[in-house]
Amino acid sequence: MAARYSFGGDEHLFVECSEEMSLAAFFQSLSISRGVRDSGIRGVTEICPANASLQVKFDPDVIKPEDLLQEVRAIETAAAQAEPVISTRIVEIPVFYNDPWTHETLMRFRERHQEPGGTDLDYAARINGYGAVDDFIAAHAGSPWFVSMVGFVAGLPFMYQMVDRPRQLEVPKYLRPRTDTPKLTVGHGGCFGCIYSVRGAGGYQMFGITPMPIFDPAQKTSYLRDFMVFFRPGDIVKFKAIGRDAYDQAVEEVERGTFAPPIREVTFDLREFQQDIAGYNAKLQGLLHDH
Repeated sequence: MAARYSFGGDEHLFVECSEEMSLAAFFQSLSISRGVRDSGIRGVTEICPANASLQVKFDPDVIKPEDLLQEVRAIETAAAQAEPVISTRIVEIPVFYNDPWTHETLMRFRERHQEPGGTDLDYAARINGYGAVDDFIAAHAGSPWFVSMVGFVAGLPFMYQMVDRPRQLEVPKYLRPRTDTPKLTVGHGGCFGCIYSVRGAGGYQMFGITPMPIFDPAQKTSYLRDFMVFFRPGDIVKFKAIGRDAYDQAVEEVERGTFAPPIREVTFDLREFQQDIAGYNAKLQGLLHDH
Protein backbone atom coordinates (compact mmCIF):
# COMPACT_ATOMS: atom_id res chain seq x y z
CA MET A 1 0.00 0.00 0.00
CA ALA A 2 1.35 3.42 -0.93
CA ALA A 3 1.69 5.94 1.89
CA ARG A 4 0.06 9.37 1.79
CA TYR A 5 2.23 12.40 2.59
CA SER A 6 1.28 15.81 3.93
CA PHE A 7 3.10 18.66 5.64
CA GLY A 8 2.13 20.07 9.01
CA GLY A 9 3.29 23.63 9.35
CA ASP A 10 6.93 24.33 8.48
CA GLU A 11 8.57 21.55 10.50
CA HIS A 12 6.56 18.32 10.19
CA LEU A 13 6.06 15.67 7.52
CA PHE A 14 3.13 13.31 8.17
CA VAL A 15 3.20 9.85 6.56
CA GLU A 16 -0.08 7.91 6.61
CA CYS A 17 0.31 4.22 5.76
CA SER A 18 -3.36 3.29 6.13
CA GLU A 19 -6.65 4.68 7.40
CA GLU A 20 -7.31 1.47 9.33
CA MET A 21 -5.11 -0.47 11.68
CA SER A 22 -3.55 -3.77 10.63
CA LEU A 23 -0.28 -5.53 11.33
CA ALA A 24 0.78 -4.85 7.74
CA ALA A 25 0.16 -1.10 8.13
CA PHE A 26 1.96 -1.10 11.47
CA PHE A 27 4.93 -2.91 9.93
CA GLN A 28 5.09 -0.36 7.12
CA SER A 29 5.04 2.53 9.59
CA LEU A 30 7.69 0.90 11.76
CA SER A 31 9.92 0.06 8.77
CA ILE A 32 9.80 3.61 7.41
CA SER A 33 10.43 5.04 10.90
CA ARG A 34 13.48 2.82 11.38
CA GLY A 35 14.66 3.62 7.85
CA VAL A 36 14.50 7.36 8.52
CA ARG A 37 16.34 6.87 11.81
CA ASP A 38 19.07 4.68 10.31
CA SER A 39 19.60 6.93 7.28
CA GLY A 40 20.63 9.87 9.46
CA ILE A 41 19.02 12.48 7.20
CA ARG A 42 20.58 15.82 8.00
CA GLY A 43 17.96 18.18 9.46
CA VAL A 44 15.66 15.52 10.91
CA THR A 45 15.24 16.24 14.61
CA GLU A 46 12.57 13.77 15.71
CA ILE A 47 10.68 10.70 14.44
CA CYS A 48 7.34 9.78 15.99
CA PRO A 49 5.90 6.42 14.86
CA ALA A 50 2.20 5.70 15.44
CA ASN A 51 -0.19 2.80 14.90
CA ALA A 52 -0.34 3.07 11.10
CA SER A 53 1.49 6.34 10.44
CA LEU A 54 4.48 8.39 11.46
CA GLN A 55 5.53 12.00 11.76
CA VAL A 56 8.97 13.38 11.03
CA LYS A 57 10.05 16.67 12.54
CA PHE A 58 12.74 18.56 10.65
CA ASP A 59 14.59 21.86 10.56
CA PRO A 60 13.61 23.69 7.34
CA ASP A 61 16.77 25.81 7.61
CA VAL A 62 18.81 22.62 7.20
CA ILE A 63 16.73 20.60 4.72
CA LYS A 64 14.03 21.79 2.32
CA PRO A 65 10.62 20.15 2.76
CA GLU A 66 10.65 18.86 -0.84
CA ASP A 67 14.09 17.29 -0.34
CA LEU A 68 12.94 15.56 2.86
CA LEU A 69 9.85 14.27 1.06
CA GLN A 70 12.04 12.80 -1.67
CA GLU A 71 14.31 11.12 0.89
CA VAL A 72 11.42 9.56 2.83
CA ARG A 73 9.69 8.36 -0.35
CA ALA A 74 12.90 6.54 -1.28
CA ILE A 75 12.97 4.96 2.18
CA GLU A 76 9.35 3.87 1.74
CA THR A 77 10.22 2.19 -1.56
CA ALA A 78 13.19 0.38 -0.04
CA ALA A 79 11.12 -0.71 2.98
CA ALA A 80 8.42 -2.16 0.70
CA GLN A 81 11.02 -4.31 -1.07
CA ALA A 82 12.64 -5.57 2.15
CA GLU A 83 11.63 -8.73 4.00
CA PRO A 84 8.98 -7.99 6.69
CA VAL A 85 11.27 -9.08 9.53
CA ILE A 86 12.19 -7.14 12.68
CA SER A 87 14.45 -7.79 15.62
CA THR A 88 12.50 -7.06 18.78
CA ARG A 89 11.73 -8.54 22.20
CA ILE A 90 8.87 -10.34 23.90
CA VAL A 91 8.02 -9.54 27.53
CA GLU A 92 5.63 -11.17 29.98
CA ILE A 93 3.43 -8.71 31.89
CA PRO A 94 1.61 -10.00 35.01
CA VAL A 95 -1.99 -8.77 35.33
CA PHE A 96 -4.31 -8.99 38.33
CA TYR A 97 -7.61 -9.07 36.46
CA ASN A 98 -10.79 -7.89 38.20
CA ASP A 99 -8.70 -6.31 40.96
CA PRO A 100 -10.26 -4.23 43.77
CA TRP A 101 -8.70 -0.89 42.72
CA THR A 102 -9.96 -0.69 39.15
CA HIS A 103 -13.24 -2.22 40.34
CA GLU A 104 -13.73 0.55 42.89
CA THR A 105 -12.90 3.14 40.24
CA LEU A 106 -15.20 1.77 37.55
CA MET A 107 -18.08 1.58 40.04
CA ARG A 108 -17.61 5.30 40.78
CA PHE A 109 -18.11 6.09 37.10
CA ARG A 110 -20.96 3.75 36.12
CA GLU A 111 -23.17 6.62 34.93
CA ARG A 112 -20.62 7.22 32.18
CA HIS A 113 -20.70 3.61 30.99
CA GLN A 114 -22.78 1.87 28.32
CA GLU A 115 -24.06 -0.69 30.84
CA PRO A 116 -24.16 0.82 34.37
CA GLY A 117 -25.55 -2.41 35.83
CA GLY A 118 -22.41 -4.48 35.36
CA THR A 119 -18.63 -4.11 35.28
CA ASP A 120 -16.27 -3.33 32.40
CA LEU A 121 -15.29 -7.01 32.19
CA ASP A 122 -18.95 -8.09 32.18
CA TYR A 123 -19.63 -5.74 29.29
CA ALA A 124 -16.50 -6.68 27.33
CA ALA A 125 -17.21 -10.40 27.70
CA ARG A 126 -20.81 -10.05 26.57
CA ILE A 127 -20.25 -7.94 23.46
CA ASN A 128 -17.39 -10.20 22.35
CA GLY A 129 -19.56 -13.29 22.61
CA TYR A 130 -18.06 -14.85 25.74
CA GLY A 131 -20.43 -16.49 28.20
CA ALA A 132 -18.24 -15.85 31.22
CA VAL A 133 -15.72 -13.24 32.31
CA ASP A 134 -13.09 -15.94 32.87
CA ASP A 135 -13.40 -16.98 29.22
CA PHE A 136 -12.89 -13.39 28.11
CA ILE A 137 -9.82 -13.04 30.37
CA ALA A 138 -8.42 -16.25 28.87
CA ALA A 139 -8.82 -14.76 25.38
CA HIS A 140 -7.22 -11.47 26.47
CA ALA A 141 -4.21 -13.18 28.02
CA GLY A 142 -4.09 -16.08 25.58
CA SER A 143 -2.47 -14.32 22.61
CA PRO A 144 0.43 -11.86 22.43
CA TRP A 145 0.06 -8.17 21.57
CA PHE A 146 2.24 -5.84 19.49
CA VAL A 147 3.14 -2.44 20.92
CA SER A 148 2.24 -0.29 17.93
CA MET A 149 3.01 3.11 19.48
CA VAL A 150 4.02 4.72 22.77
CA GLY A 151 2.64 8.07 23.78
CA PHE A 152 -0.44 10.20 24.45
CA VAL A 153 0.92 10.35 28.00
CA ALA A 154 4.53 9.49 28.80
CA GLY A 155 5.28 5.78 28.54
CA LEU A 156 1.75 4.59 27.67
CA PRO A 157 1.80 1.69 25.17
CA PHE A 158 -0.93 1.10 22.61
CA MET A 159 -1.14 -2.62 21.84
CA TYR A 160 -2.68 -4.53 18.95
CA GLN A 161 -3.66 -8.16 19.48
CA MET A 162 -1.81 -10.67 17.32
CA VAL A 163 -4.79 -12.74 16.13
CA ASP A 164 -6.75 -12.91 12.88
CA ARG A 165 -9.30 -10.12 12.54
CA PRO A 166 -12.44 -12.19 13.41
CA ARG A 167 -10.90 -12.95 16.81
CA GLN A 168 -9.94 -9.34 17.60
CA LEU A 169 -11.30 -8.22 20.96
CA GLU A 170 -13.13 -4.94 20.45
CA VAL A 171 -14.77 -2.83 23.14
CA PRO A 172 -15.87 0.82 22.78
CA LYS A 173 -14.57 3.45 25.15
CA TYR A 174 -16.75 4.85 27.93
CA LEU A 175 -19.59 7.12 26.78
CA ARG A 176 -17.85 9.93 28.72
CA PRO A 177 -14.27 9.77 29.98
CA ARG A 178 -13.52 9.17 33.64
CA THR A 179 -11.64 11.77 35.65
CA ASP A 180 -9.65 9.02 37.36
CA THR A 181 -7.86 5.82 36.36
CA PRO A 182 -5.44 3.95 38.65
CA LYS A 183 -1.80 3.87 37.64
CA LEU A 184 -0.85 0.67 35.75
CA THR A 185 -4.44 -0.13 34.78
CA VAL A 186 -4.73 -2.54 31.85
CA GLY A 187 -7.35 -0.97 29.60
CA HIS A 188 -9.00 -1.47 26.24
CA GLY A 189 -10.66 0.85 23.73
CA GLY A 190 -11.71 -0.06 20.20
CA CYS A 191 -9.25 -2.72 19.03
CA PHE A 192 -6.39 -1.40 21.17
CA GLY A 193 -5.16 -2.47 24.57
CA CYS A 194 -3.07 -0.17 26.76
CA ILE A 195 -1.44 0.15 30.14
CA TYR A 196 -1.98 3.48 31.91
CA SER A 197 1.54 4.56 32.86
CA VAL A 198 0.34 7.18 35.34
CA ARG A 199 -2.85 7.88 37.29
CA GLY A 200 -5.24 10.20 35.49
CA ALA A 201 -8.29 10.66 33.32
CA GLY A 202 -9.22 7.99 30.80
CA GLY A 203 -11.98 6.44 28.75
CA TYR A 204 -10.78 2.88 28.08
CA GLN A 205 -12.54 -0.08 29.69
CA MET A 206 -10.63 -1.30 32.76
CA PHE A 207 -9.81 -5.01 32.98
CA GLY A 208 -7.16 -5.21 35.70
CA ILE A 209 -3.88 -3.84 36.98
CA THR A 210 -0.22 -4.83 36.68
CA PRO A 211 2.33 -4.56 39.49
CA MET A 212 5.07 -3.86 36.92
CA PRO A 213 6.12 -0.20 36.58
CA ILE A 214 6.45 0.89 32.94
CA PHE A 215 7.39 4.57 33.47
CA ASP A 216 9.74 5.94 36.11
CA PRO A 217 10.97 9.54 35.63
CA ALA A 218 13.21 9.12 38.70
CA GLN A 219 14.73 6.00 37.09
CA LYS A 220 14.92 4.15 40.43
CA THR A 221 13.19 0.99 39.15
CA SER A 222 15.85 -1.65 38.54
CA TYR A 223 15.06 -2.21 34.83
CA LEU A 224 14.32 1.49 34.10
CA ARG A 225 17.64 2.97 35.26
CA ASP A 226 18.93 3.40 31.71
CA PHE A 227 15.70 4.88 30.30
CA MET A 228 12.55 5.97 32.13
CA VAL A 229 10.12 4.48 29.55
CA PHE A 230 9.93 0.69 29.34
CA PHE A 231 8.07 0.10 26.06
CA ARG A 232 9.10 0.86 22.52
CA PRO A 233 7.20 0.28 19.24
CA GLY A 234 7.64 -3.29 18.02
CA ASP A 235 7.71 -4.86 21.48
CA ILE A 236 5.59 -8.00 21.86
CA VAL A 237 3.60 -8.35 25.09
CA LYS A 238 2.27 -11.54 26.65
CA PHE A 239 -0.12 -10.97 29.54
CA LYS A 240 -0.09 -13.47 32.43
CA ALA A 241 -3.11 -13.64 34.73
CA ILE A 242 -2.14 -13.62 38.42
CA GLY A 243 -4.01 -13.57 41.73
CA ARG A 244 -3.77 -11.27 44.73
CA ASP A 245 -0.92 -13.15 46.44
CA ALA A 246 1.26 -13.07 43.32
CA TYR A 247 0.39 -9.39 42.81
CA ASP A 248 1.42 -8.49 46.37
CA GLN A 249 4.65 -10.47 46.02
CA ALA A 250 5.50 -8.68 42.76
CA VAL A 251 4.84 -5.28 44.38
CA GLU A 252 7.26 -6.20 47.19
CA GLU A 253 9.87 -7.29 44.65
CA VAL A 254 9.49 -3.99 42.79
CA GLU A 255 10.03 -2.08 46.05
CA ARG A 256 13.13 -4.18 46.85
CA GLY A 257 14.49 -3.71 43.34
CA THR A 258 14.47 -7.44 42.58
CA PHE A 259 11.52 -7.63 40.18
CA ALA A 260 12.65 -8.69 36.73
CA PRO A 261 10.05 -9.26 34.00
CA PRO A 262 10.79 -12.20 31.68
CA ILE A 263 12.19 -10.68 28.45
CA ARG A 264 13.63 -12.45 25.42
CA GLU A 265 15.12 -11.04 22.24
CA VAL A 266 13.24 -12.41 19.22
CA THR A 267 13.10 -12.11 15.45
CA PHE A 268 9.57 -11.59 14.15
CA ASP A 269 8.68 -12.51 10.58
CA LEU A 270 5.31 -11.12 9.45
CA ARG A 271 4.92 -13.58 6.58
CA GLU A 272 5.59 -16.62 8.76
CA PHE A 273 3.15 -15.25 11.33
CA GLN A 274 0.41 -14.79 8.72
CA GLN A 275 0.85 -18.37 7.45
CA ASP A 276 0.23 -19.94 10.88
CA ILE A 277 -0.88 -17.40 13.47
CA ALA A 278 -1.60 -19.83 16.32
CA GLY A 279 1.56 -21.85 15.75
CA TYR A 280 3.76 -18.78 15.46
CA ASN A 281 2.29 -17.26 18.63
CA ALA A 282 2.89 -20.51 20.50
CA LYS A 283 6.52 -20.49 19.36
CA LEU A 284 6.98 -16.88 20.47
CA GLN A 285 5.43 -17.52 23.87
CA GLY A 286 7.55 -20.63 24.33
CA LEU A 287 10.68 -18.50 24.01
CA LEU A 288 9.77 -16.59 27.21
CA HIS A 289 10.63 -19.47 29.48
CA ASP A 290 13.33 -21.18 27.43
CA HIS A 291 16.74 -20.78 29.03
